[in-house]
Amino acid sequence: MGKKKVLSERNLRRMVYPSANDVLGVAQKMLGFDRVLVKCQDGHTRVARIRGKMKRRTWIREGDIVLVSPWDFQSDEKGEIFWRYTRNQVDQLRREGILKIE
Repeated sequence: MGKKKVLSERNLRRMVYPSANDVLGVAQKMLGFDRVLVKCQDGHTRVARIRGKMKRRTWIREGDIVLVSPWDFQSDEKGEIFWRYTRNQVDQLRREGILKIE
């Protein structure tokens, strides 16, 4: 059977928009294991953990734009990463005015 060819990132995934309690952020520093320091769009810097299902399928690097869901408790300090945007998706978010982070 062979590997599935992907010609561009545009065909990889559907677009996920932030809901009312989700926040966009930039991965600033990898802290080890499954933790990442994320500078969020709402002004907070959170220690976010990568969701287990995502940890096995997606790599996150410093500078990536991610979607963070703050925890119910300690919401200003901790959260969970559940989506990483591709370069084309980041450009689309900027055009639509949703992403205000450089």
